[in-house]
Amino acid sequence: MIVIPAIDIKQGRCVRLLQGRMDAETVFSDNPAAMALQWEGLGAQRLHVVDLDGAISKEPVHFGVVRAILEAVSLPIQIGGGIRDMETIARYVDAGVDRVIIGTEAIRNPALVREAARRYPGRIVIGIDARNGKVAIEGWTHTTQTSAIDLAKSFEDCGIAAIHFTDIHRDGMQTGPNIEETRKLAEAVSIPIIASGGVSTIQDIENLLPLEAFGVVGVITGKALYTGTLDLRDAIRLTANRPSGS
Repeated sequence: MIVIPAIDIKQGRCVRLLQGRMDAETVFSDNPAAMALQWEGLGAQRLHVVDLDGAISKEPVHFGVVRAILEAVSLPIQIGGGIRDMETIARYVDAGVDRVIIGTEAIRNPALVREAARRYPGRIVIGIDARNGKVAIEGWTHTTQTSAIDLAKSFEDCGIAAIHFTDIHRDGMQTGPNIEETRKLAEAVSIPIIASGGVSTIQDIENLLPLEAFGVVGVITGKALYTGTLDLRDAIRLTANRPSGS
């Protein structure tokens, strides 16, 4: 399991939100590229970047900021937020983004996901953000009647790289990840799962480690790293030292 620092971009700055609410932000840096460089220096193996304004605007807003991050670090970058068509996916891939995360369109236009996975094998990720088990879309502003598990199962055979699963009620709250719902999703599909939402301390990382056996391959964390309740080096050391098969 790898630990993936999150860089959420709003109005060009690195922020964290509470439960995805755009009016409940904390600004941690005016320079997202500098934050990316900091996480790389501390040993991160991958970075999770989200264009929050893009998610609301339904198209990328901070492509220039993403490009600056790509130029600053040599780590693989995954990007989400406002990705609604093949042209946007191609633009990010051509710019050097390693993985592109599709959220809303996995519900609205599943054919796009399948075509993107065919065109860019191993580089398409589905972002499943759930509120009480139901998928939320449009920057978390609308909750559908589709369950997270049903949506994940519908893409079982199309070759996507991973599913990012976020429990919205936990996101930014530092109340601990939703272990049970993450485990249920991982058990339901063969697609690798990356957990997100609620990580606060090294104990939360410890609690997630047993889910490796069910296919949870990573965990995204943001606010805990920025506020200092979780040390990235400690978290990486914990996951790296875990005995194989345990």
